[in-house]
Amino acid sequence: MREIKHWLDGTAVDGTSGRRLPVWDPATGEQQAYVVAATAAETERAVASAKRAFPGWRAASLSRRAEVMFRFRELVDANRKEIASLVSAEHGKTVADAAGELARGLENVEFAAGAPHLLKGGYSEQASTGVDVYSIRQPLGVVAGITPFNFPAMVPMWMFCNALVSGNTFVLKPSEKDPSVSLMLADLLRQAGLPDGAFNVVQGDREAVDVLLVHPDVQAVSFVGSTPVAKSIYRTATEHGKRVQALGGAKNHMVVLPDADIGSAADAAVSAGYGSAGERCMAVSVVVAVGASADPLVEAIRERIGRIAVGPASDPSAEMGPLISREHRDRVAGYLADPGPAEIVVDGRAAPISDGPGFFLGASLVDRVTADSPLYTDEIFGPVLSVVRVDTYEQALELVNSNEYGNGTAIFTRDGGAARQFQYDVVCGMVGVNVPVPVPVAYYSFGGWKSSLFGDLHMYGPEGLQFYTRSKVVTSRWPDPATSEVDLGFPKVR
Repeated sequence: MREIKHWLDGTAVDGTSGRRLPVWDPATGEQQAYVVAATAAETERAVASAKRAFPGWRAASLSRRAEVMFRFRELVDANRKEIASLVSAEHGKTVADAAGELARGLENVEFAAGAPHLLKGGYSEQASTGVDVYSIRQPLGVVAGITPFNFPAMVPMWMFCNALVSGNTFVLKPSEKDPSVSLMLADLLRQAGLPDGAFNVVQGDREAVDVLLVHPDVQAVSFVGSTPVAKSIYRTATEHGKRVQALGGAKNHMVVLPDADIGSAADAAVSAGYGSAGERCMAVSVVVAVGASADPLVEAIRERIGRIAVGPASDPSAEMGPLISREHRDRVAGYLADPGPAEIVVDGRAAPISDGPGFFLGASLVDRVTADSPLYTDEIFGPVLSVVRVDTYEQALELVNSNEYGNGTAIFTRDGGAARQFQYDVVCGMVGVNVPVPVPVAYYSFGGWKSSLFGDLHMYGPEGLQFYTRSKVVTSRWPDPATSEVDLGFPKVR
């Protein structure tokens, strides 16, 4: 059985705890590898390695750091197929979907390669007589990233690219469910010229996380995962004086107005609801059908679900793969056992492949879901699309704004005024207008509102660079000794 190792001081190392965590093949239901969960001592060793590497990496010029990002980008690009296949094998998503994840991750590498322009400070000459004032941005030190199973390549790139190019050193704790790609990325960073110790990987679970949250040498923590865990991580890490960005759960709504093109809206709902088996934090999980749009929209979605090819990534015709684990598959299917007054239009449990050895569940569509149903209130994180019917735009807006989560939302309409009003009114971090999955490009920043984000700054893009640096203001004067004097008054601008 293959062991997936840690990465410390520029090389892969065996775990020592003896506590093995299985890595499954979601398509077959069989174990394909294991990780040895890191001990507290091993996690502390990773932090110590990063701390040792920090002075040298911080002293590297901006052009040197950007050069490493350029080289890393080329190495990732040259190994696209191998990386995508590795992600697919452990996560279960199709290879094409994994390749799309990697492409979006590469956008963040490219953004980081241009970071020297964005790390410039400001300068004010002669702010006072003979006095200049300027600001500079400096790295924090050792920072940590705790990443989820659903995007094992892209989400770490959201974090470590900006962190490293800013001069920080990084400790990554990837998901134990699909951890192999973290080691490949670490090796590509080494090949790109990143000094040993500047990027370390500890495999494992809560034991490693708990060390990172309280370790005095870790200056900042980035996290993506569920809301309860995000809230706990934010509370613990901030109590220990750390800067934190903790992205939590989502319940993304797609509002369809009566004037929308029903065919386009149905295409978007199916694509955004069932892509990657719904295991995306930006997946559409609720379609809000306004007025007369409801009946034709539900029928159009139902008809399209019948054409979705569900199967293992080894099947080139497959469009949707399995879920990450048997436990998660069973939990998602459980929401269909008692839908209450709602109507199950398509039951994914009836799909033939759902009875096989892998962790498959067919796409499900549930109509007439009410706002108090677990189908609506819970983050299901699987291929279950709920339809909530409302009569008016105002009711749709109230539904979205009163929801606990505020990650992403979308509106489908041909009315530009309605779309503009929606983006103005909606309480949400990312909004799509006729775009179902409004994940920003890398030169903007990613983040939700309400219980979808704990922390002040969003992830990647300009706010990512801001998160991984802090501002220092220098007031400078080169006096003529002949004019020097004692003045006990508060400094004045003159």
